[in-house]
Amino acid sequence: MITVYGYSSSGNCHKLKLLLTQLEREFKWVEVDSTAGQTRTPEYLARNPNGKVPMIELEDGRVLTESNAIMCWLAEGTPYWAGDAWQRAQVLSWLFFEQYSHEPYIAVARFIRGWTPLDSPRRASLPQLRERGHQALAVMEQHLKSQPWFSGEAYGIADIALFAYTGVAGDGGFDLEAYPAIRQWLERVKQTPRFIEMPGPSVEAVSRLAVPD
Repeated sequence: MITVYGYSSSGNCHKLKLLLTQLEREFKWVEVDSTAGQTRTPEYLARNPNGKVPMIELEDGRVLTESNAIMCWLAEGTPYWAGDAWQRAQVLSWLFFEQYSHEPYIAVARFIRGWTPLDSPRRASLPQLRERGHQALAVMEQHLKSQPWFSGEAYGIADIALFAYTGVAGDGGFDLEAYPAIRQWLERVKQTPRFIEMPGPSVEAVSRLAVPD
């Protein structure tokens, strides 16, 4: 049994829920609201000193963190991360792209708009985040003009990683109208077997906003 500690509205956490569901792997989900400080408790930090979600724990007590590393481990030996060393390295390159060039802008813009009050000073960074996010989307659009997937010839973990926050980019103020290849890819992902949607901010998270958004 795999125990997943995650925040359901987080794309990094939803990646694991989606992959495990599509792999038809049994797992236990433990909801950890990182926006309410639940990743900073002594009990959680004892398992993950970095104080972030997601995290998985095996029955023997072993712990693994970082969403894309967890996906690689889960997908090992499955069609979701297939091919020779070169093909698998291509998948890894998209996973690194997602964490370095995509998630820091598209996901952060979503968080600021959905989890911070209108008078938050963090909102001043939204124009720059959108500029950098659109740069990442342009790279994805260029790839998808000639390739249907990011994981090689078929859907896999690179697609799951990039879908998580691209699928809710509108929450961060990103208009995908100028990216027809991305929009078609998003629809292809949604048509994969056992696909599940990611929920938006919880009622509790919204209620913590000093000023409603």
